[in-house]
Amino acid sequence: MNIPLSSPDISGEDRAAVLEVLDSGDLSLGPKLPAFEQAIAQVANSRHAIAVNSGTSGLHLCVRAAGIQDGDEVITSPFSFVASANCVLFERGRPVFVDIDPVTYNLDPRQIEQAITPRTKAILPVHLFGRPCEMDPIMHIARQHGLAVIEDACEAIGAEYHGLPVGTFGQTGVFAFYPNKQLTTGEGGIIITDDDETARLCRVWRNQGRSETDDWLEHDELGYNYRLSDINCALGLSQISRLRQIMKARQRVADLYETALEGISEVIPPAPVAPHCRASWFVYVIRLSGEFDRAQRDQVIAALRRRGIGCRNYFPPIHLQPLYQRLFGYRPGDFPITERISDRTIALPFFNRLSEGEIDFVCAELQKAVHSLGAEHHMRSWGRLQTVP
Repeated sequence: MNIPLSSPDISGEDRAAVLEVLDSGDLSLGPKLPAFEQAIAQVANSRHAIAVNSGTSGLHLCVRAAGIQDGDEVITSPFSFVASANCVLFERGRPVFVDIDPVTYNLDPRQIEQAITPRTKAILPVHLFGRPCEMDPIMHIARQHGLAVIEDACEAIGAEYHGLPVGTFGQTGVFAFYPNKQLTTGEGGIIITDDDETARLCRVWRNQGRSETDDWLEHDELGYNYRLSDINCALGLSQISRLRQIMKARQRVADLYETALEGISEVIPPAPVAPHCRASWFVYVIRLSGEFDRAQRDQVIAALRRRGIGCRNYFPPIHLQPLYQRLFGYRPGDFPITERISDRTIALPFFNRLSEGEIDFVCAELQKAVHSLGAEHHMRSWGRLQTVP
């Protein structure tokens, strides 16, 4: 078989929506942009939605809107895609990491307070893999200390915490629409907020600093070319109409994986989602048990790839990325829970139309790979014992 790690779900209606824009001539700043924003705002139950060209761009504008400046600190997770920390660096702030919850892999609220200093200005929780963070304690801490909250919900559109959409608890939230996400616009992201001034500023900044009433070549602010084209918006607008259907399809795949993995004792599947949360499955990340190390995990990944199965480690710790070690002096051991989990994670193929047969094949090959490594481990251990006088 040849099973990719991810595959976008593009329907005939999606293709027709894109072709309609191509035929119209309104390829950017046309009517599909506000229509897409309105649709997302409605899904998120938010006053404003501001479409941008990536989730990273959205997070950058949210950090800027929160007033982060030179040396200001933003508390966030070291177990995420690097953009959730890089967006702080764009405004010359400093990401301050706290370790993660070993069950949910999300930012551990119990460790936030001890990381707060006089320079702390915001908390940036990441709803990792589509699983909601525990927002009640995070918001309580933020209110106590007067901190802004920027939600990285790039992997979590449609997820809910106590019945409310993620991304709507803080000052701002961001969804993203890369091709491996639940919804895709090809490339793209969107900021959601209930704050009128934040929304106004983000609209100005995404379009070269032009206010909405300015002449085309008049610029009130330092801005960026973070616009999302009508081509992208048309695709997103078509996809958003199928959000619940897409989420249901991805839940089906996750349920099939959970059943297929039951007999593999060396594999730890994602933990059950808490009753007060609704997940929106982004990826399906398993973890090898503690008897395996990172090198052995990498051997399992290589074995699966040889069988045509797309997979990868998800995610390497941000604090151990070369840039962060160079800038801030981070070293192995700084965030032990993140490092222990990261060393053993494998993202398995995950997309809407993955079949039961493909899932069974993936899990059978995974079982072969881990059992083979386990046998090698026992053989090596036995060999060492035999050499003891």
